[in-house]
Amino acid sequence: MAVTIDEEEAEPLIKEASDGSRYSHSTNHTHGNSLSASHASNCQSPINDDEGDAKKIDIPETYGTRFSFRKLWAFTGPGFLMSIAYLDPGNIESDLQTGAIAKYKLLWVLMWSTVLGLVLQLLAARLGNATGFHMAELCHREYPKCPRILLWLMMEIAIIGSDIQEVIGSAIAINLLSNHVIPIWAGCLITGVDTFTFLLLENAGLRKLEAFFGALLLTMGGSFLYMYITVQPDPIAILEGIAIPWCSNCSLEAGKQAVGIVGAVIMPHNIYLHSALVLSRKVLHERKDKVKEANMYYSIESAIALFMSFLINLFVVAVFAEAFYQKKDPSLQNAGEWIRERYGEVLKVFWGIGLLAAGQSSTMTGTYAGQFVMEGFLKIRWPKWRRVLITRSIAIVPTLLVVLLASSKLDTLDTFLNVLQSIQLPFALLPVLQFTSSQRIMGDFKNGRITKFIVWSLGLVVMSINFYLVFAEIKQKPAWVYVIVSVVGAMYSIFVAYLASGLKNISRLEYWFLCKIGKSPEVDVFDWINERPMYVQSPFYSQSCASKVEASNDSG
Repeated sequence: MAVTIDEEEAEPLIKEASDGSRYSHSTNHTHGNSLSASHASNCQSPINDDEGDAKKIDIPETYGTRFSFRKLWAFTGPGFLMSIAYLDPGNIESDLQTGAIAKYKLLWVLMWSTVLGLVLQLLAARLGNATGFHMAELCHREYPKCPRILLWLMMEIAIIGSDIQEVIGSAIAINLLSNHVIPIWAGCLITGVDTFTFLLLENAGLRKLEAFFGALLLTMGGSFLYMYITVQPDPIAILEGIAIPWCSNCSLEAGKQAVGIVGAVIMPHNIYLHSALVLSRKVLHERKDKVKEANMYYSIESAIALFMSFLINLFVVAVFAEAFYQKKDPSLQNAGEWIRERYGEVLKVFWGIGLLAAGQSSTMTGTYAGQFVMEGFLKIRWPKWRRVLITRSIAIVPTLLVVLLASSKLDTLDTFLNVLQSIQLPFALLPVLQFTSSQRIMGDFKNGRITKFIVWSLGLVVMSINFYLVFAEIKQKPAWVYVIVSVVGAMYSIFVAYLASGLKNISRLEYWFLCKIGKSPEVDVFDWINERPMYVQSPFYSQSCASKVEASNDSG
């Protein structure tokens, strides 16, 4: 049975004393018994919400440990919703540019970017499943106030940037399908409004909502598959592009495109989203066997979903590689007319339908991500319509200005937004790596040494790629741009280093800072570091929190 957590437990651990001059965690223990008293005072069990539990999907009971398709079906949903972010208009544009610039030679980059994305998504799913809290909630519990607010702002910027891409992609699709009768600026307004209709589907039930987005994924896949069959790309060249990790005789532009693929595929807010989506199933987070079982089914479902997303992305790359290789200025705006001129109206309509499905489906994942991020970081629960109204207004205003005043700059805006997503990635990557490597948080489900080495190596590679992408974009810019980027880059690097230092070192820095400003905690640094929240998988949880669980059960 889950423990009911009072609202004050979600408050920061540092509380101001009555005299306003000192900070403390707790004064009910000494150095010698800190592992018992402090841990018991910080037990973090999944919140028991009867109304929320009623909306969750039941998992059927089966006998033994054999694989069950019934259970796989029950767990199917979060991974496919997550995979939509790998097929948003920003990714579709990156795909067509990859094909037009480098033909099939960068398909291996697309494949391994998707594999890297799968690794990160599985870490996020395991984190939510093992703890019963999603990633934004854990950031609220684990980080001090100022870094927590900075993390929230970074994720909001990433979500709004992604929202702008979705608005542009949907508007271009509407313009294309209407045979240019509906201008792009009007398509932006239509896209901004029609998101509210999706929110009505949520009232019909989670399963119906998941089925609706499954239908959009099938629409997308069917449209681009039809284009693939019509164009008939070279299958041998496709296999070579996937299997050979090299780009022979490629231009500098192709190299930049390879880096851009990574930035377009892996989206930071999607990691936060997946850790929350897995909580839509009724899993007993206190039981290791149930958590292990759920991890297995979520891994299978996520792998299938991202394999499908890879195939859809591959269809787009292959079509433009075969039909439009080395054609100048490849973009979403130009693609529809290129297809019409070479293959006729029918294929242009299929392209428009696929693009519209990509834009419309990705709008809801952005809405969900924004809702979870705001609720988790700030403990603010807004109705989804209000959240959509604010984020969509912020997204549509700059998009409309660009469309009305400089419509030829839409592609520049999209490139800038891909760079923006790339530089935001460490603010999702580092927390999920730190949390899933912590035994206090994950218990037996923490990352092993090999897993830790692999994911940290991948993380360093991705962050290095991001720095390259930023400096490639500011090349040949005025001196003042370099000055601004250098200053912002220095602050950015400091914050990234702070997050990478580890949860214990962050606690030490917090303790040192409070001492320096004359607000020394009432406990020593050892107790300060060890007095952190305990979660259901923590090795100390069963010892220190058992009495609290029993007391809660008795009072219930």
